[in-house]
Amino acid sequence: LIYDSFAQYLVTEKGYDEDLLTLAPDSLDFCCKGLVLEIEEGNFLKLAEDGTVLRASHGTKSMTSEEILETYGRREWKHFNTVSGMVSRSAKYYLYDNYFDLPGALLCARVVDSLDQHDGQKKYDFWKDMVAAIQHNYKISAFKEDCGTYFPEVKSHPDKYLQRCPESVKKWLKQLKSAGKILLLITSSHSDYCRLLCEHILGNDFEEYFDIVITNALKPGFFSHTPNQRPFRTLENDEEQEALLSLDKPGWYSQGNAIQLYELLKKMTGKLDPKVVYFGDSMHSDIFPARHYSNWETVLILEELLGDKVTVPAETESEPLEKKGKYEEDQPKAPYFVSKQWGSFFMDRLPGLENAEETLIRTWSCKCISTYSTIAIPTLEAIADLPLDYRFTRFSSNSSATAGYYPSPPSALLPNEESVTMK
Repeated sequence: LIYDSFAQYLVTEKGYDEDLLTLAPDSLDFCCKGLVLEIEEGNFLKLAEDGTVLRASHGTKSMTSEEILETYGRREWKHFNTVSGMVSRSAKYYLYDNYFDLPGALLCARVVDSLDQHDGQKKYDFWKDMVAAIQHNYKISAFKEDCGTYFPEVKSHPDKYLQRCPESVKKWLKQLKSAGKILLLITSSHSDYCRLLCEHILGNDFEEYFDIVITNALKPGFFSHTPNQRPFRTLENDEEQEALLSLDKPGWYSQGNAIQLYELLKKMTGKLDPKVVYFGDSMHSDIFPARHYSNWETVLILEELLGDKVTVPAETESEPLEKKGKYEEDQPKAPYFVSKQWGSFFMDRLPGLENAEETLIRTWSCKCISTYSTIAIPTLEAIADLPLDYRFTRFSSNSSATAGYYPSPPSALLPNEESVTMK
């Protein structure tokens, strides 16, 4: 749906090739988190922890080791120092780090293919149209105006696109609240869309789960901006009202900043430095800024941790479903598959010439996880049944790169595993 919402706009409004509207079933294999698009060159890159290019494609077409070495050499990618500070938006490159963005990567790659086919240009200029497509489909008024392809479709068929929250997670949220924890929901979605999602996922009483709801938070700016750059606003019928000078009580707000929120948390808890644990699925919008600017504890929801578990041994295949583990019955399915084109999210080999000794290296995405997350988990469900005082091992606890993965590290990171021999 996200792919279609952008493609429809490019074809109908900007005159791009109609072929973009049809997707081959296996083309979603291209979507892999952690890719960086070099906008003007039309190249996608998978980076190592030291900034070396591990794999690359021009449009959707993979580049050979020789082509990579010829184009990028064995040195740090030229923008690595800015990208490793999580600056994902620049005129030169764009970082794809969450599932909501990823279909756009496939569309951009196909646009490059299509432009090459028709006029073989050297520099690409499609990005402004892509930004216009995002604006058209996701601007703050789009939900209310039934604008674009995305919101009208989710409104008409929520069951097709949304999974209901497991009972175990709802129970866990209630337990946290009755244990005296303050629960926050902070989303960059506008209030009208947030309400549709939460009513469908949690139920009509979803507001009872949270003390404070903040919509249109415009992360990562929520963490990096000061109160006067990004004040909180109240809402009336989903319309933002005038700016608030301070945040005085729990409730539902729009925009805002982490500094004033933290002042309110001090007031509510009566503590000088209340501890905040923040859960998110985007390194760029959630985990990095919450850790870097606010020094909160961060829990990364990392669905790639499920990608390891997709192979069900042959003898269990005839077992009844209820005997299988929590994640097995519907595996493998997107987005937990490992991309054939891009390989493991966690590790890869350095591109070398034929017959050279292989060197395995962690990916840049993998390094960011142990640097900025306190722990990483595959889903909320994975921890919902644990006692509230369960003590997790943090990434920083013994400076091990795998300590913070719960319930277990991805097999690609474990020594002497079969899985490390990458085909």
